[in-house]
Amino acid sequence: MTIFDGDHAEAEELVVLLDDDFHPRGSAPKRSVHTTDTPLHLAFSCYVFDRAGDVLITRRATDKKTWPGVWTNSFCGHPAPGEDSAEAVSRRGGQELGLEVHSLREVLPRFRYRAVDANGIVENEFCPVWTAVSDGEVQPAPSEVCESRWLPWADLVTVMERAPFLFSPWSREQVPLLSAALRR
Repeated sequence: MTIFDGDHAEAEELVVLLDDDFHPRGSAPKRSVHTTDTPLHLAFSCYVFDRAGDVLITRRATDKKTWPGVWTNSFCGHPAPGEDSAEAVSRRGGQELGLEVHSLREVLPRFRYRAVDANGIVENEFCPVWTAVSDGEVQPAPSEVCESRWLPWADLVTVMERAPFLFSPWSREQVPLLSAALRR
């Protein structure tokens, strides 16, 4: 679908809708999906590490529809219908952070969460969690990210344990699971 905004035409972002067994059942415009009755849909989260082993965390832009201004994983996104998940992760790393990511690894392939923001908007996602490596300089899209920081994984775990309210609900669930998976 194409959206016309004045003199500009822009392709509308579609998300993949899922049934209860996580099988695709169609697609819908992203802007229409995140509501107080959000259907289950496909997403992903990614944690980017540098060569020193530090992880990149980002603070969501303050004008985001859900969880504005909270700290979270490096970036999230939605694969387009028919798009390979690894390609979607690479694409989104560039769009959101200006980063070229490599060494992609799907670490938590069955992660699913549901959370309700203070404004009533529901996140309802089957959201495999990936890790990646990047050596580039972060150049965040201001509509997505207002701050970013590299920090040692252990520091992220400690800060999240002491001040969980600063972080997105999905990252609070993912970080302990990732800690266990990364130790293996």
